Amino acid sequence: MSSPRRTILVVLALVALCWCGRASAGLADQRALAERYAPVVRLVAQAKECGPGEPYRPLDVNVLFGADTVSLRGPWNRTDLITIGPTTTQVGKGLYGYHLDFPGDALNPGCGYEQWARTISAGAKTTVYAHVAVDAGRPGKLALQYWLFYAFNDWNNYNEGDWEMIQLLFDAPTAAEALQRPPVEVGYSQHEGAERAGWEDDKLERVDGTHPVVYAAAGSHANFFGEALYLGSSASEGVGCDDTRGPSVDVRPAVRTIPSDPRTAREVFPWIGFEGRWGELQRAFYNGPTGPNLKRQWTEPVQWAADWRSRSYAVPAGGVLGNKATDFFCGAVGGGSEVLRRLVHEPGPVVLVLAALIALALLALSRVTWRPTAPLQLAHRRGWGQIIAAAGRMYWQRLLLFVGIGLLLVPIALLVTLLQTIVLKASSVAGISNEGEGGGLLVLLLVAIGTTLTLLAFGLVQVATVRALVEIDERRPVGAWNAYRMSVRSMRPLLGALMIAVLTAVLLTTSLVLIPIAVWLIVRWALIAPAIALEDLSAVEALRRSAHLVRHDWLKVGSLTIAGAAVALAAGPLVGALLILLTSAPLPALDVVAGIIYALTLPFVALTTAYVYFDTRVRDELTLQPRGDRLPAEIELDGGVATGRSAPEAAQS
Repeated sequence: MSSPRRTILVVLALVALCWCGRASAGLADQRALAERYAPVVRLVAQAKECGPGEPYRPLDVNVLFGADTVSLRGPWNRTDLITIGPTTTQVGKGLYGYHLDFPGDALNPGCGYEQWARTISAGAKTTVYAHVAVDAGRPGKLALQYWLFYAFNDWNNYNEGDWEMIQLLFDAPTAAEALQRPPVEVGYSQHEGAERAGWEDDKLERVDGTHPVVYAAAGSHANFFGEALYLGSSASEGVGCDDTRGPSVDVRPAVRTIPSDPRTAREVFPWIGFEGRWGELQRAFYNGPTGPNLKRQWTEPVQWAADWRSRSYAVPAGGVLGNKATDFFCGAVGGGSEVLRRLVHEPGPVVLVLAALIALALLALSRVTWRPTAPLQLAHRRGWGQIIAAAGRMYWQRLLLFVGIGLLLVPIALLVTLLQTIVLKASSVAGISNEGEGGGLLVLLLVAIGTTLTLLAFGLVQVATVRALVEIDERRPVGAWNAYRMSVRSMRPLLGALMIAVLTAVLLTTSLVLIPIAVWLIVRWALIAPAIALEDLSAVEALRRSAHLVRHDWLKVGSLTIAGAAVALAAGPLVGALLILLTSAPLPALDVVAGIIYALTLPFVALTTAYVYFDTRVRDELTLQPRGDRLPAEIELDGGVATGRSAPEAAQS
């Protein structure tokens, strides 16, 4: 071999050795950086299999490949089978549009995915995949990413497979330099967006100074900085509620570092080249997700970080002023998602059920008599629809009066919330511990006391409303203050009757078998307040009187009470939920708005109850007339107290 050729080969060999040495040193720095900042994943604890909580752990994706329970399907439709137990080499060829398929039906998951994930990952470590990336468009900055794969997304949009991630940003061009300085900020993925925190921000919790704590929401695995119920009203936040509230369990996954160099990455982790979906092909947002390599944060990590949000919106821990808009929003989104899932999965039965329910509702409403409304001449019998119509018309005609009556609920609700907060924050109350069985007893007492106070406020609204109604019927002037002044003497028997009713109901509802009895009794006692107001009864007498009046009209009284309450209960939360979607106002403010609307519409429920009382009272006293007498059209209101009159008395008056 000639000397020039030998020289060239030696130089090339030296260059190769130097390049390999730098590459090896670079990968070692990446691994060191990844280990230093590896996250602690805080998952909602699951007490028993298939029960509430988070059953899935960040998975080592290698357990999927070669497994006979995993298949690779083609891009044409969801049934074209390519192979069972695909290997990492097979999926690493790209295969755009193909998808992995796990055993089960994503739209009808049951407990199958949870059991499968537990079986397939037995003996494998929970794993997080680190990746150090730079952005050609933003030189001088470096991103350290941690990717987590969960077997199933058990949230509003069910789907097989779920890739989540967090990212740390450094003011450094290389991993070696990043090891010499702390990160500047960190971002946690949440649905289609992410939330940021500065490295020194109070909301970022760290273990041993360098390991960020990630609160993974149960089901969705969206990542948050704290323990709360988070609300989202957009695609970036996720439409619905993410729950990270404990009890929780900490997981410290093993870190596997994917090299920054694409060629080396594919050699070590061939699956990173997969361009298909990591889960079953389904309709719309029920599809399995694409892998990290097809996401913007993989190729443009720094530019992607510019779109991070500064905060997430947590639902306030304590609610005031009745039902909260946020509770309604969470429940409505969850319920709507379930209906949509069933519609996609089983469109025929769902459409038939919805059509049947609509038809039944229309049929029922068509058979209801709504007119004449006649809100005055109280002591008349009225049909179901006439009672609702009379209550609505009276409320609208005397809006300021009944709004003033409803305002009483605001300070009562604040008092209930304050009492609950004080008791729950205290370590013990009256010698009763706030933990274990003692804590359960305190919760039971809080429910009873809070419910009694809330119902007392509503009972006073009912008493004041029926008193005002009688004054209006007698064409005497009345205001909210005068209505309450006339109701003062009713407070003591009302409180006594409500305490008996609430304690009875609470004790009965502790047993599932006795709940129907509790419901039956609640309806029978629905007329306690007007009976006390107009018949001057004691607590026990009022319970008996209400039960006597309701005995022949249980369904009518129950359905009217529910219908009236539904208007009041739905109005505030519905307005609040719309404001959540349409505005960026603070959640506590929206809850207050919803609560005030709730309080101001409760007099409508009281009006409905009052008209129900007069209806049952007329029926009862007309029934008691001698058989040979002609039945009068109404009973008399003597000094605000309803009294039955015989036909001769009616004729003489």
